[in-house]
Amino acid sequence: MDTNDIADHMCFGCSPHNPIGLKMKFFQHGDIVYTTFKADVEHQGYNGYMHGGLISTLLDETMAQWLWIRNIPCMTAEMTVRYSEGVPIDRELRVESRCVDQRRDRLFEIEGKIILPGGNVAVRSVAKFLKIDLSEIK
Repeated sequence: MDTNDIADHMCFGCSPHNPIGLKMKFFQHGDIVYTTFKADVEHQGYNGYMHGGLISTLLDETMAQWLWIRNIPCMTAEMTVRYSEGVPIDRELRVESRCVDQRRDRLFEIEGKIILPGGNVAVRSVAKFLKIDLSEIK
């Protein structure tokens, strides 16, 4: 099985088929993978601001996509998130990722960030991703 065989999966972050999912679409510019996202009221934690767990989901998905776009199937092994300011709903966010390190053949370190409309970076993340063998997944 290769990464193209899972196009109809139900991933909460990126599947267009998941009725409650985020339906994120990804693009690449140089070594950066990015997406845009506009949170709505159902994505709130505190009134007017996006829920922190969903913020982490945006980052996790965007960082993983840096590898999946390159046909490197992976799963998150470890993730650290640093929140610098609130992420408002009803504003278009830019979420970016890039690879900062590869250890051995199976472990990748990816960083991500959420950029607000004015250019401020509201959230930063660093994660380690473990390459997986899709033939073991049923």
